[in-house]
Amino acid sequence: MSLSREFAQFVADLAYEDLPAAVVDRAKGVMLQALASALVAHDMPASRQALAMMQQEEAGGGGVATVLCHGAKLTKAGAAFVNCETIFAGGKWDTFRMLTHPGTAILPAALVAGEISGASGRAFLTAVAAGYEVMERMAAEFIPSVMARGFHAGPVFGIFGAAIAAAKLGGLNAEQIHGAIAQCVNLAAGNLEGARSGGRSLREGGAVRNALLAVALARHGTPGGETTLEGEAGFYHSYTGNNRGELRYSFTGLNRTDIAAITARLGQDWIFLETLYRIYSTAGYNIAHVDVTARLCEEHDIRPEQIDRIEALVNWLETEYPSPAFPSRGIDNPPEIGSTQYFTAYGAVARGYPLLRGDRPGAGESDPPQVLELMHRVSLIPTVRRTLFGPRITIFLKDGRHFTREGTGREFIWDFEEEARRIRGVAPGLAISESQFAALIDACRRLNTLENAAGRLIALTIPGGAA
Repeated sequence: MSLSREFAQFVADLAYEDLPAAVVDRAKGVMLQALASALVAHDMPASRQALAMMQQEEAGGGGVATVLCHGAKLTKAGAAFVNCETIFAGGKWDTFRMLTHPGTAILPAALVAGEISGASGRAFLTAVAAGYEVMERMAAEFIPSVMARGFHAGPVFGIFGAAIAAAKLGGLNAEQIHGAIAQCVNLAAGNLEGARSGGRSLREGGAVRNALLAVALARHGTPGGETTLEGEAGFYHSYTGNNRGELRYSFTGLNRTDIAAITARLGQDWIFLETLYRIYSTAGYNIAHVDVTARLCEEHDIRPEQIDRIEALVNWLETEYPSPAFPSRGIDNPPEIGSTQYFTAYGAVARGYPLLRGDRPGAGESDPPQVLELMHRVSLIPTVRRTLFGPRITIFLKDGRHFTREGTGREFIWDFEEEARRIRGVAPGLAISESQFAALIDACRRLNTLENAAGRLIALTIPGGAA
C-alpha cells in the first residue's frame, strides 16, 4: 500500500483499547500543556488580534465552535485558527525534534471536531494519539532538510496531524482518511522568509484551517491521488528535494533514511512518546540549558560569584536556528538577551526561569545583572552527534575546580502528574481562578472518563465555566 493508505488504515482501525497506557498518559499531558498555554495568552495581543480578525471576517456567519478562554462562537475553521494562535502566543508548547510543535495544530483541530461531534474522552484521546503519531512519523528524519529548503516544518507537517485528529473524530473511514492525507499534500504550506525579513509568518494557524478543509473535501468524496506522499512528484520530493530519503541535513549527521521506515511497526512503536514539554517560553533547546545548569549548581552548591566560565557541548543544529541554510542565530553571534548563553547564565544565577515570562523581559521586568554579565562567559561548542536538548554543561570555577552534568534530552519528557506539577506554576497569571485551573487539570487527568470531553475542557478555560 502507499504510505497514505497505510496511515489511513491504521487510523481507521485504531481503538482506545489499542493505546498503551503511556500513550494515553502523554495525550492527556499535551492537552493540559496546550490549554495552559492558551490561558497564559488569553489577553495577549496576538490572541486578541486573531479573535477580532475572525469575528470581522465571519460577521453574519454561523458560530458552531467555541473560542478557548473567551466563549465566543465562530465557524469550525475560525475557532480552530483563533485557538491555535492563542495556544501559540502562550509559549507553552509541546515540541518534537526541536522544530515542530504538534499540539499547536493537532489540538485545536481535535477540540473543534470533538466539540461538534460530542465525542467521549476515549474517542478524543484516540484521535489525538493518532494525529501525533502520523505527524511525527512523517516529520521525524526530514525536519532539517525541509527547513533547509525554506519551508517551516511546523506547519508543513502539522496539517497532517490536525487532519488525522479531525478525521478520526469525524468518523471518516479509511478511504476518506487516505483522501484527507492526499489533500493535505495540496494544502501544506509554511515559509521561513517572512520571519527572516521582518514579518510575522503564518504558521500552524493556517495549517489547522487547511486541515479542516482537507477533511471536508475527503468527506465529500473528492479523490486525492494514490501516491501523494512518496510519488515522484509527491510531498517528499517537493519538500525535501527527492523521494529517495536523501537528506541535506539531519540531527544525527546521517545523510539518508528509508522512506518505507516511516510506517514500520505502526501501532507497535509509538514515536509520540518522544514528544516533550517546552515549559519555559523560549526555543526548546534553551529549556535544557536552564535546568541542566541549575541542577549542576544545586548539586555542588555553586554560587554565581564563584564561576569563571561555562562551556556547553550541544547538537550543532541548535546553534544554527532555524536551519544551517538560513541561520538567524548562528554560532558566531555574540551572546544577547534571549540567546542560549543567556538562558544558561539564567539557570546558573537563578536556578530556574520564570514560567510566566517570555524569552526576554516584558514591560516592568528586568534581568538580574549577574545574568547579563555571566552570559558573556558562556561558550557553546557544537558537535554533530550530540543528542537534541541534551547539553553537556561544564562550569569552571575561579578556584580551578570544574563540574560537569550531562543532559539526556529526556529531561522534559515526563508523565502527566509531573506535567501537572510543573504547569501549576502558571496559575497566578491566569484569568481563571486557581480552583478552576485545578478543575481543568483534573479534567485532563480523567479525560478518558468524560463525556463530550472537548466541550468540558473548553468550558473550563472560560472564566466562571467550572460549573
